[in-house]
Amino acid sequence: MSSLYRSAISARIAKLPQLPPTDEDNVEQSELADEIGALSTGMGPPPVPRSARKPTPQNPQFQPLSSAAYFSQALQVALPTRALDVRVYYTPPKYDGGGVIVLHHGAGYAGTSFACLAKEISGIMKGGVGVLAFDARRHGKTTSSQSDENLSIDVLVEDFCALIQAIYLDAAAAPTLMLVGHSMGGSVCVRACPILQQHKYKIAGVAVLDVVEGTAVEVLPHMQTILNSRPEGFDSIEEAIEWHVDTGLIHNPTSARVSIPSIIVPADSPLTPTTRTNSGFKYKWRTPLRSTAPYWDSWFPSLSSLFLALRSARLLVLAGAERLDTTLMVGQMQGKFWLEVMAGSGVGHLVHEDDPTRLAEILSDFWKRNERVVVRGNVIKGVGEV
Repeated sequence: MSSLYRSAISARIAKLPQLPPTDEDNVEQSELADEIGALSTGMGPPPVPRSARKPTPQNPQFQPLSSAAYFSQALQVALPTRALDVRVYYTPPKYDGGGVIVLHHGAGYAGTSFACLAKEISGIMKGGVGVLAFDARRHGKTTSSQSDENLSIDVLVEDFCALIQAIYLDAAAAPTLMLVGHSMGGSVCVRACPILQQHKYKIAGVAVLDVVEGTAVEVLPHMQTILNSRPEGFDSIEEAIEWHVDTGLIHNPTSARVSIPSIIVPADSPLTPTTRTNSGFKYKWRTPLRSTAPYWDSWFPSLSSLFLALRSARLLVLAGAERLDTTLMVGQMQGKFWLEVMAGSGVGHLVHEDDPTRLAEILSDFWKRNERVVVRGNVIKGVGEV
């Protein structure tokens, strides 16, 4: 870390502990999915029902991997006004004036979903740009001292802005930021950008990963049917990882081994509601998608028009070109945003997990075209510090 960042973030930041793949740290192929497409839910394609899968012995090829090899630091950022203690994964820029790419995951996922991408960005950018990912409320290792049930878009946007303001207290001295959001997280970044700009934060650009308003809104009425085929739990972390790979939800086994342990918890964990349907499993979802249903209608409406209205550079990355809605098709023809299509047999809804190298190249090019400002960071607390 440069002296500039060292003075801003200070000794309270600790190195990322070597998090072992333990229990503590740790939808989708139906006919309906064929009709609506993998992107349409904004949350991925529906899985093969658990009953259709044959029990398999625990496979060492699906053992969890620590995030320590992908981020340089794990941090806890307290947001008292939001009653949240947010888990943040961070790799700072190596040089004075380096900017930061901020990554917001989609519904049901966690900051570790960006682990492989973060490592690729650091390599391609040679440390000149930092990477910051985090767990949203009711996701991953973020906890709350009050009820955190509300996942409406306004609450998520307020959380996101509060996190940026807590990490970078002085907007004038903050690094240039690029906001990157996957699915639901893309909607949060689009809405948060003008708010942060009003507070004088410098936003080089906003990148939205594999979500389009039109297709996402169309499929929301079908989500309950899709989720009926989603397993309620797993007997081991390895089984959860293997299920995500076998169903094609994540095509990159290495990424799955890093990201999946953050999205499931032991069956007796108080972090997520206990239901009778998961009583037979040793592990359950940290964020059951069915529990987020009351908030789906708030996530995607107006996303396309808000995206096109941003006063920053705009990038849309899709897994398939057919997923553009009418508003975005017109905007694309008018040259209002940069469109990248990562089509291919090995790329699905989780584009950042499936092909992190290619996406890192795209984001690097996007950054280089739009970042021009020299800035700095602020003080946060390292994981494990008293």
